Amino acid sequence: MSTKLIDLQNITKSFDGNLVLDDMNLYIRENEFLTLLGPSGCGKTTTLRIMGGFETPDKGRVIFDGQDITSLAPNKRQLNTVFQKYALFTHMSVAENIAFGLRIRKKSEDYIRDKIKYALKLVNLEGFEDRTPDSLSGGQQQRIAIARAIVNEPKVLLLDEPLGALDLKLRQDMQYELIRLKNELGITFIYVTHDQEEALTMSDTIVVMNQGYIQQIGSPEDIYNEPQNAFVADFIGDSNIVNGTMIQDKLVEIFGVRFACVDTGFGNNNPVDVVIRPEDVELRLLPDIDSGDQEKYDEAVRKITRVNPGYFEGTVSHIIFKGMHYEIEVQSHGFEWLVLSTRMFPVGSRVLMSVDPFNIQIMNKPASEAEMAVTMDEHL
Repeated sequence: MSTKLIDLQNITKSFDGNLVLDDMNLYIRENEFLTLLGPSGCGKTTTLRIMGGFETPDKGRVIFDGQDITSLAPNKRQLNTVFQKYALFTHMSVAENIAFGLRIRKKSEDYIRDKIKYALKLVNLEGFEDRTPDSLSGGQQQRIAIARAIVNEPKVLLLDEPLGALDLKLRQDMQYELIRLKNELGITFIYVTHDQEEALTMSDTIVVMNQGYIQQIGSPEDIYNEPQNAFVADFIGDSNIVNGTMIQDKLVEIFGVRFACVDTGFGNNNPVDVVIRPEDVELRLLPDIDSGDQEKYDEAVRKITRVNPGYFEGTVSHIIFKGMHYEIEVQSHGFEWLVLSTRMFPVGSRVLMSVDPFNIQIMNKPASEAEMAVTMDEHL
């Protein structure tokens, strides 16, 4: 297991009386790709700026490789930052931009020349030495900004929403480039984004934040499949989040219908949040009983309930073709369910909805925002 490289201990930060980070604890391992994910104003960029030395916490310490660097200037830290706006010098060539930090450190010209060549090869921009930044595309400028950062051989690369200004296709290409760079360089990447897909695609570890608290820490698979509260479930991908009652272990009631599940330890007859992903809802088309074929209708229901005693009846209210699947809205029990299916169900269709017990996620209802927070001990 990789060793702990950065340790944020009890970090608190306010701006103009507004609490941005509240007693935050987090550590990052060596060679890890860790993403700080959350909506605007959740504290993720402030966390990154505290690591980089651009902000000082009101309380708490930043430990880097065993040393307290809380008050150390940014240029004295073994971290480099890549910003969303790249901050390239337009009056300098690409080579001069990359060499800027090395010349400040008074490296020899031979050393600088070798580093420029190495960095441009690493970001697949060999031969661009004499170009100016304004003659490059957004993706190429992004690569130059990364090249300028990595030539300084930082132990950690901090990236503050660096792909936000790029179009969708280029952003996806750069995601794979960043993964490749991280693997080739063997350094720690700390990435800030509000884009869930980016986080799920690139990260070893995701830290979901909201209102100054860490909501959950885990692998992309854990964050998506096992959200710890309704905020995480709603923010990461699409979810149907409904009120439920945990009747007993492995049995939950939703809208008066009882469903088998696999969760335990929530007590008996306790209110809970129930999360069901749209892709986990199975739809079956019901026959039109107005035609008088009640027997066919009853048989369709029996076929479902033999597999799973829990099911809802609903009516398709809206459908959108998304290419690889259909996005379907189903009205049932006064709730608008979102369902993803490779089958097309016309608007007005009457359907049965069922869910495999393993795809029903049960969560406690938090009493407060503070109760949602997790500690650094979750990052194992």
